[in-house]
Amino acid sequence: MAKLTIDDLKKIKEKHLAETTLRAGGYRAKVTVHMGTCGIAAGARDVMEALTDAMASSGVTDVIVTNSGCAGACSKEPMVTVELLGQAPVKYVDLNQDRIREIFTEHIQGGNVVEKYAMVMGSESTY
Repeated sequence: MAKLTIDDLKKIKEKHLAETTLRAGGYRAKVTVHMGTCGIAAGARDVMEALTDAMASSGVTDVIVTNSGCAGACSKEPMVTVELLGQAPVKYVDLNQDRIREIFTEHIQGGNVVEKYAMVMGSESTY
């Protein structure tokens, strides 16, 4: 096993801080990167890395980043769902590193949906 670097330890610390914030309810946004097999094959790991790098470089600490399995639209991967407090969730599709950085700046930080990458807005209900 490779030795951990200072950067590895910082990422672990940030992850645990985010999880603690989620449990305590002290967040203003939640971002879910869909990382099923299809998402990973399409580049979801790169999207996740670009998102966490953008958060770290901007000093944002009140946004939770998590992952999930397949969202059911494999041809639209990589996909991310952004949920801001008090607003309907937005599912973004066909993402790459540049697009997730734009979504981070415009939607997560600025509160403005980036419609050109959005597939759907709102929640689904199961009865």
